[in-house]
Amino acid sequence: MSTPAIRTEQLSKSYLVGNLKRRRVLALQGLDLTVEPGQVYGLLGPNGAGKSTTIKILLNIVRATSGGATVFGKSPADTEGRRQVGFLPENPAPYEYLTGQEFVRLAGQLMGLGGAELARRTGAVIERVGMEHAKDLQIRRYSKGMIQRISLAQALVTQPRLLVLDEPTSGLDVLGRQLIRDIIAEQRGHGTTVLFCSHIIPDVEALCDRVAVLIGGKLIREGSVVELLKNDEATLEATVEDLTPEVLEQLKPKLRSVEVLERRHVIRFDQAVDREVVAALVAAGGRLTGLQRTRFSLEELFIKAIKESGQNVGSMIS
Repeated sequence: MSTPAIRTEQLSKSYLVGNLKRRRVLALQGLDLTVEPGQVYGLLGPNGAGKSTTIKILLNIVRATSGGATVFGKSPADTEGRRQVGFLPENPAPYEYLTGQEFVRLAGQLMGLGGAELARRTGAVIERVGMEHAKDLQIRRYSKGMIQRISLAQALVTQPRLLVLDEPTSGLDVLGRQLIRDIIAEQRGHGTTVLFCSHIIPDVEALCDRVAVLIGGKLIREGSVVELLKNDEATLEATVEDLTPEVLEQLKPKLRSVEVLERRHVIRFDQAVDREVVAALVAAGGRLTGLQRTRFSLEELFIKAIKESGQNVGSMIS
């Protein structure tokens, strides 16, 4: 069997906070993850769930309180191992008085590249992220989206075996988001492992082979997108006008959800009770304007996991 690209075992991290350092924030609690080479692996979770802490431990930016982590079988502190990793942070802050080209070249030099190979790779990644026109401008003149693109270029310049992307579409327009998605797909095609942390759930659903849902520093769900979205109960969504609150109250035990949009109600219910619900809606004077089967989404799974966890969103404090 191949060595996992990423493995964490009972990984935990706590911080002492406050003026007297008497409160302990539990950022991670016993996290077990295995990411195989070549996978696009998504980390989902609300703010404070432990996603960025996990990434920082894998990159040796912070140290775990307990448990362990490896990258291609080596400690995150291993220098040669770190040369195989490209990283795009959530809020990149490149040297603003360098030009875009100088910044990408510097990143390559720090990773041991040089000469004609560095020049070739620098030009290739700048062109790939659509920054050829601005490569000779100082970064202080870049927009947020341009900074995001040139920072992605520096993560790619070493042709890493592992690409870590923390909110990679932050600050990008629609075209920029599509560019990121295309590049992630390309990297997977080249055999690169991608660890992908994002709040844009449709991007995670479309791109990731496997997904982990973190809440309060704990792993709540993990599996392939197909496994996580498997839903044995078919659900229908009806759009109805002219319904009274009394009718909705009577039907409430049979409904999954009700959303009010001015004079319309969008109602979800199981297919097993479709005839009963639709008949009751029509008999009560409701005007049925739409009826369709819905697909269980990763967003619904995410919301359901938060509710089922019984935890406050964010890290636990003791």
